Amino acid sequence: MLSEKGAPTPVAWTRMRAPRSLMAAIGAEAIGAAAQASSLQAVYGQTIDRPSAHEILSAKLAPAQEAPAQEAPAPRGQYDPLPWPDDFEVPPMPAPVEPQGPAVWEEILKNPTVKSVLNTTAREITRSIFGTGRRRRK
Repeated sequence: MLSEKGAPTPVAWTRMRAPRSLMAAIGAEAIGAAAQASSLQAVYGQTIDRPSAHEILSAKLAPAQEAPAQEAPAPRGQYDPLPWPDDFEVPPMPAPVEPQGPAVWEEILKNPTVKSVLNTTAREITRSIFGTGRRRRK
């Protein structure tokens, strides 16, 4: 501890007693006994096996899969013709465009001198518009 002035004080002698409880796991028997003695045992004591989402969905899909096996669909176009023809031509894909080298303006903008000139010009235009130019010391 620290004194009122912030200096460390001598350590006080203390004694520690051993705990009266068990320091290990209590075991399955004690857990079961505590669960049986609980007031919630009547509500939550029974294990209920509810159907999972997979079981519900598979039960819904099972009759749907059996129905098409019994009834064969009519051939397409025999009884219910489509309003457009089945045979239509797909236009051919255009040839892939080969990538060309960088344009002239891209090469110019990559030049460090041009970048510096553009940055300085943009900074000065911004300062003149917003009035945040360089200020002199008084």
